[in-house]
Amino acid sequence: QRLGVRYASLEELLRQSDFVSLHVSLNPQSKRLIGRDQLRMMKPSAFLINVARGPVVDEQALVEALEQGVIAGAGLDVYENEPQVTPGLRKLNNVVLLPHVGSATIETRIKMGNKAVENLLCGLRGDTPPNCLNPEARQHS
Repeated sequence: QRLGVRYASLEELLRQSDFVSLHVSLNPQSKRLIGRDQLRMMKPSAFLINVARGPVVDEQALVEALEQGVIAGAGLDVYENEPQVTPGLRKLNNVVLLPHVGSATIETRIKMGNKAVENLLCGLRGDTPPNCLNPEARQHS
């Protein structure tokens, strides 16, 4: 609440969003988080973007959803069975496939390095890192 964020269920997000961008770690709860049922909850005009981990999306269900117009399109930087791409994805004109290099620009790498150093220096000084969302966790370290 202090950040002005309102909790919404996955179902609510899928039904309302024009773009669903996935940024989660892969664990038993997130594996195939997006499958046939979840894709059918999305708007026909919606786009799915996966830059998290490949197995978060059931790619065969995604191929079917894209072929049938269940959703408008998708953008993938990660794949369920890397380095292989699920058959069918390459044939579709409503999907953009990238070779798992979403953060590979020079500018991004420089900023990532600077942020890592900044966070490390804050920690060494005993300060809270500038973008920390759970500063209360420092009390336990």
